[in-house]
Amino acid sequence: MTEGQRLRMEELVQRLNQASEAYYGGKGELMTDYEWDALFDELKKLEAETLVTLPDSPTHRVSESHEAGQKEEHEYAALSLAKTKQPAELVKWAEDRPIWISWKLDGLTLVVTYDNGRLTKVVTRGNGHIGTNITHMAEAITGIPQRIKAEGHIVIRGEAVISYDDFERFVMETGEDYANPRNLASGSLTLKDVGEVRQRHIQWIPFTLVHCDEDIASWGDRLQWLDSLGFHTVERLFIGEPTLEAVEEAIGKFSQRVYQQDKNPYPVDGLVVTYDDTEYAATGSVTGHHATRAGLAFKWQDETADTELDHVEWSCAASTISPVAVFRPVELEGTTVKRASLCNISECERLGIGDKGTEIQVIKANKIIPKVVKVLQRKGDLQIPEACPVCGAPTDIRVSENSGTRTLHCSNADCPAKQLKKFTRFVAKEGMNIDGISEQTLARFINMGWITAYADIFRLRDHIREIASMEGFGEKSASNMMRSIEKARDVEAQRLLYALSIPLCGLDVCKRLLAAYPFETLIAPAEHAALSAQLEAVPGIGPEKAASFAGWMGNGHNRSMLEGLLKEVRVRQAQPLVSGAKCKGLTFVITGDVHHYKNRNELKAYIESQGGRVAGSVSGSTSFLINNDATSTSGKNKKAKELGIAIMTEDEFVSRYGQTDSQPEEGSLF
Repeated sequence: MTEGQRLRMEELVQRLNQASEAYYGGKGELMTDYEWDALFDELKKLEAETLVTLPDSPTHRVSESHEAGQKEEHEYAALSLAKTKQPAELVKWAEDRPIWISWKLDGLTLVVTYDNGRLTKVVTRGNGHIGTNITHMAEAITGIPQRIKAEGHIVIRGEAVISYDDFERFVMETGEDYANPRNLASGSLTLKDVGEVRQRHIQWIPFTLVHCDEDIASWGDRLQWLDSLGFHTVERLFIGEPTLEAVEEAIGKFSQRVYQQDKNPYPVDGLVVTYDDTEYAATGSVTGHHATRAGLAFKWQDETADTELDHVEWSCAASTISPVAVFRPVELEGTTVKRASLCNISECERLGIGDKGTEIQVIKANKIIPKVVKVLQRKGDLQIPEACPVCGAPTDIRVSENSGTRTLHCSNADCPAKQLKKFTRFVAKEGMNIDGISEQTLARFINMGWITAYADIFRLRDHIREIASMEGFGEKSASNMMRSIEKARDVEAQRLLYALSIPLCGLDVCKRLLAAYPFETLIAPAEHAALSAQLEAVPGIGPEKAASFAGWMGNGHNRSMLEGLLKEVRVRQAQPLVSGAKCKGLTFVITGDVHHYKNRNELKAYIESQGGRVAGSVSGSTSFLINNDATSTSGKNKKAKELGIAIMTEDEFVSRYGQTDSQPEEGSLF
């Protein structure tokens, strides 16, 4: 082994281990999957050439998570899977044997054990051989029942995930900074407070039955057996004859839904191919940290393109000013791409980003996220701005204590860009319900100086021509946005209060306050202590929430902002928590799409207003399951049929208990 090879291997081991530690420890991502895979493959090649493996090499160990609790050895090693990006390699691996293809969920693997129907253990994957016992957290994780109707010893492996919707809702309501749902799930399981974990809405989805005392040799039958016990197992497709055509067709079906959150609510980072014959799968050997026949992971091939940097745009959002590469347009994955985030200063330095004319290579990671992966030829030096592009205040560079990452920040505490999460909550469905304005769109408008206060959103009509000409828009989308803004001018009081991002005041708190006092009373100028004491007596509020609400209303800046907003909107007093009794004493579970009501949240609100209750899962206490697809094979339908619970369509619900809203008219504003 040469000195150069040794130094390069040491560098690769250090970088890969740092990235893995951050990824599995919930601290954020230091590099993309594309970059990690490239460095990992380079390290494997060097190890093969030199016949040397360094002690900490990630090619022979699985990165550990950092959950608090007792360490425990796994009864069955939770080894990782080898990976490929080529469908032909999946076919070769299958060896003409029947296989299953399922989602490779992007969360945190948990191994769950039952003995004679009772939950006895929940352990994190850890390093594949030793994990952390977090059985006390099971009650806070949906999908891990305390008891099941099964005898004997059962070991199940599954993924703890957080849906995109729950992730966005959590970030909006708390303002906490997590890169993605996977990091939130990982970070949540390091907490000690079970109640706090429950608020994160973690869902555990089994993806394999490791052991049971039943004689079930088929992987598909094993998961179906788990479904019959009430688990909601991973979605999968069976391929009896794994030809290249059949495999590519199956991959295509999954590929179309990777980022369709209505059809795939949980984050994924590929697919998993598994033999249906579990006895044959168990005959494989272990190579490095991979079980050769336990399964094979498939990741989508990233298409690359070479282009030329035009300039680096510095986008101020939340508390960070992030660099964005703007380059000569290229075609990737069937779309034109001309912008890609550069994340932070450290990433720019690692890549070697220069000035205009720098030649770069870009991809669309996982087929959707533009990413600069390599500098081919650098020209000039990157210019880091000394003033905030939004408010003009001086900038400063900060270094993370955990990762050493260098990021750029605005020194102005009142910079409008630092309120991005609040503006996002303002337009959200639970708030003002303004369609067509995403967080990314808000960030662009803020950076252009169009939005500095909530009221400015209702003045975006002044910029409609400019919006229509912006990338990603057009006359139709700009018209739809303006129509949605106009519709939001007529707003229920509870939605407006929620939209203000008052600390500790979620929808439930807003409903309770408005059930006790009129909107005008709550926002009227009042002495802080008196208002706090008054609200503290409201059921379900308490001193902390009351003080937070009173403090926010007593702040001069907040009052000025609210007064400006009230000039733009018409506020309707919210309906009381219970305004009727049509659903009194009944418990409903809602699943699937709705068409009479705007969304499932609106249907839930109506049921609660009529004295009913809406639960998240079917149980013996459920009165009705509402599902417009009564023939669905979903877990909730199966559970309802097992328990003899009636399944009703939305039409039947409306006929017996409900009411609907009229639909808005459409038309161009140009």
